[in-house]
Amino acid sequence: MAIEVRIPTILRTYTDGQKSVEGTGASVGELFRDLETRHTGIEERLVDGGELRRFVNVYLNDEDVRFLDGISTELKDGDNVTILPAVAGGSAEAETSA
Repeated sequence: MAIEVRIPTILRTYTDGQKSVEGTGASVGELFRDLETRHTGIEERLVDGGELRRFVNVYLNDEDVRFLDGISTELKDGDNVTILPAVAGGSAEAETSA
């Protein structure tokens, strides 16, 4: 079962610069464990205490897995998983001067 995983720039050091990699697994968690076997260190950047890290967003075919079954979300052959770092912040000065 092949799953395409799109890797954000910040995590490409774990995938030798590859923008996407293939993995296998019946769930998102299994997929991350599979990726770890070839891309050491990546799972720790995605998962903490058996859950997705707070500032990591994972999409299964454009659906946020947090609104599905989280790390237990089931996968099937041909699915696409996209990993995106959460974007937050801004300038407090910009808010007060607006």
